[in-house]
Amino acid sequence: MSFFSVANLGRAAVVVGALAASPASAVNLEFYFPVAVGGSAADTIKALTAEYMATHKGVNIKAIYAGSYGDASAKAITAARGGNAPQLSVLLSTDMYTLIDNDLIVPFDDYVSKPEMKKWIGGFYPAFMLNSQADGKTWGIPFQRSTPVMYWNKKAFSEAGLDPNHAPATWKELVSISKALTKKNANGNVTQWGLRIPSAGFPYWLFQGLAIPNGATLASADGKKTFFDDPKVIEAAQFQYDLAHKYGVMAPGSIDWGATPKAFFEGKTAIMWTSTGNLTNVVKNAPFDFGVAMLPARKTRGAPTGGGNFYLFKDSTEAQKKAAVKFVQWITAPEQAAKWSIATGYVAPRPDAWKTPALQAYVKKVPAALVARDQLKYAKAELSTYQNSRVTKIFNDALASVLSGQVDAATAMKSAQAKADAVLKPYR
Repeated sequence: MSFFSVANLGRAAVVVGALAASPASAVNLEFYFPVAVGGSAADTIKALTAEYMATHKGVNIKAIYAGSYGDASAKAITAARGGNAPQLSVLLSTDMYTLIDNDLIVPFDDYVSKPEMKKWIGGFYPAFMLNSQADGKTWGIPFQRSTPVMYWNKKAFSEAGLDPNHAPATWKELVSISKALTKKNANGNVTQWGLRIPSAGFPYWLFQGLAIPNGATLASADGKKTFFDDPKVIEAAQFQYDLAHKYGVMAPGSIDWGATPKAFFEGKTAIMWTSTGNLTNVVKNAPFDFGVAMLPARKTRGAPTGGGNFYLFKDSTEAQKKAAVKFVQWITAPEQAAKWSIATGYVAPRPDAWKTPALQAYVKKVPAALVARDQLKYAKAELSTYQNSRVTKIFNDALASVLSGQVDAATAMKSAQAKADAVLKPYR
């Protein structure tokens, strides 16, 4: 997910590393990276890339900050189709089927040994590999990965007479606690909402935080079929609508993703759902004590995974591919993964990273960092299919029509399923 913009970088390309001419024998790599990510991401990438080049003299890496995830994906695909592909890109894990379908990437498996397959690729959390592997091959390597989590304002809880150390653990508690937290002024206008679940930005992603605990799956593992008309999906859509229109604990209509942390800091909402990639931002900017919890359960706990993978582009030399894989192995190794997680709030994607002294010291200071990691045992794949942008737009439009009250949940989801079927039929 694209989570919190790094200040003062804009969308201009930034070159990491020395600008002097490279030796003729050096391997030159271009690396597309989305700038709109959590915390001090760009500075950390710059430092890590410089560190790698300092110890690998034969490799020069130009990191190109390409804007949001959407911008980075569009630029990488356009460059690849024009014969000027980067060798590496960090793009959404959900871009996997689109990149495969366009024959733009190659699997990492072809460039690692069998021992490395087991130790390196086999060492990532299984939940993150759900959006990284297909047809028995590894197309993406988890890097800046996440799950949505629930943040709550402990001061607001205390003022409402609630236990500040107890977050809503079920849908029923989510409603009752959010009711207690919703404040109105003398004119009847809401001054503090109990809950804020963004529905503009990545609507399907946070919706999966309701659907998965309700036992629903939005798409098949092979990316060829959706289940939007499943009664469990319809029930989750109805519940999201009811939070605003029946229970009155959330603002009606569209709720913006990017403005949500600010609304939380300013006391306009007492609970927010957003990415764990916003954790460092919240730690630095929340003017009150806060807590972080897993998303509330219905039939079970559950949440989607999210965030970005490294992809290895096809249009490069064998020497570049080999050098790119070595760089990805290094930057996802425990020590570097720990630095990245601490700097940004993203989930270190390997269990061994959590055993490093740096992360062990960090979680003692910021125990909330463990919530997203622990939620992985309940996590499922983020919605990803062939023709993914078309299919997710179909779903997002259907959900928007439900939340605006234009169409009932059952009608909207059945229509969305029919449209998705038409798009995906050629792939079955």
